[in-house]
Amino acid sequence: MQFKVPQDVQREDTIVGPLTFKQLIICAVGGGIAYGFYTVLSREYTWPVWFPPTLFFAGFTIAFAFVKVHDLTFLQYLSSLFAYHYLPKKRIWIKGSAEVITPLEEPKTNTVAAAEETKKEKQESTMKKLDSLVQILDSKGMTRDPNKQ
Repeated sequence: MQFKVPQDVQREDTIVGPLTFKQLIICAVGGGIAYGFYTVLSREYTWPVWFPPTLFFAGFTIAFAFVKVHDLTFLQYLSSLFAYHYLPKKRIWIKGSAEVITPLEEPKTNTVAAAEETKKEKQESTMKKLDSLVQILDSKGMTRDPNKQ
């Protein structure tokens, strides 16, 4: 029996026509903002006043919804561009810069010895549990020997 195997599993599902859910939400919000600027500004001003802000928001809405740069969404591209320009480009490692020294720190020899003691105690308790498990398995789960009745 043959089955259809999806080839493009990274592609999002379309909701309305060719629009995905994210694109639909971005277009609705951005279009609403652009329409809001148009309605508020067009009541009292002529087109040279209301057209630039409406075009600005409509353009950004289209860019955020549909534009991809190097297989990145426009928002990811802008955040990468911002990080590239404003974060340091050289990283300098300074030996010991991450060490935190507190004045009330206990000597490390006591903590090492205590850690070794607890490790030995854990090993001993594990061995005791293992021995009891071996005895149960050897006796096949019986508490007394079935051959001696």
